[in-house]
Amino acid sequence: MTTFAPDSLDLNRKLPLWYQVSQSLRASILGRSPEAPLRLPTEDALAAHYGVSVLTMRQALKELETEGLISRHRRRGTFIEPSARRGAPVRLLGSVDAIVAQQSGMRTELLEHGPTGVPAELSGYFPDLAEVAGYTRLRCEEETGEPTNHARNYVRPEVAARIDPGDLLRWPMTKVLRDAAGVRISRITDIVEARLADPETARLLRIPLLSPILHYTGVTYDEDGRVVDVARIHYRGDRFSFTVTLDAH
Repeated sequence: MTTFAPDSLDLNRKLPLWYQVSQSLRASILGRSPEAPLRLPTEDALAAHYGVSVLTMRQALKELETEGLISRHRRRGTFIEPSARRGAPVRLLGSVDAIVAQQSGMRTELLEHGPTGVPAELSGYFPDLAEVAGYTRLRCEEETGEPTNHARNYVRPEVAARIDPGDLLRWPMTKVLRDAAGVRISRITDIVEARLADPETARLLRIPLLSPILHYTGVTYDEDGRVVDVARIHYRGDRFSFTVTLDAH
């Protein structure tokens, strides 16, 4: 019987190997063509394909089995569940107004704000600064109070001087920058990555340590091409969806 061929993967040694392998194989399964075989290669073959141990591969497959994406049968092998299909569509909304709309509708708690050093990994965005203004917020669902994401913004000091922290309890940062601080936003670059929750994020989002989360980095530029804000947001994996719509006209 012909077996399903998963995509290749460049492993990041900073993340658990079983998690990376499970997510790569998950993406291959959900994105497969309708005519693709349902039978997976053996554990040994998959381990060799990904360059991991059989024990790591077994742990990754167990994760997918728990999700209901595969089923495992003694002597017969491992099979993709025919019902395993990609769920919600992905939509990309390109306007600032759309971004503001997507950020709204949550109850927000401002945990802290004030001057802070520029993190080393963000120094390229603020090459002329050693210090920026930091804002840390926790967003929760309005009705249930369940936390959905934890946000940390790094804002240029001269822009932060025009921000009333109280506005961040009512409006998302993009709206505050544009409408309250008077920033003429030219573009926002978004980067979304899969990560595992560290102890602080797990505590704030009320999820188990090392739970899958989505890490969002949003870089906001003004009309002069300067970075005025870098947002780093951790979203609970079970409370976030990302949709992209492309207009072909």
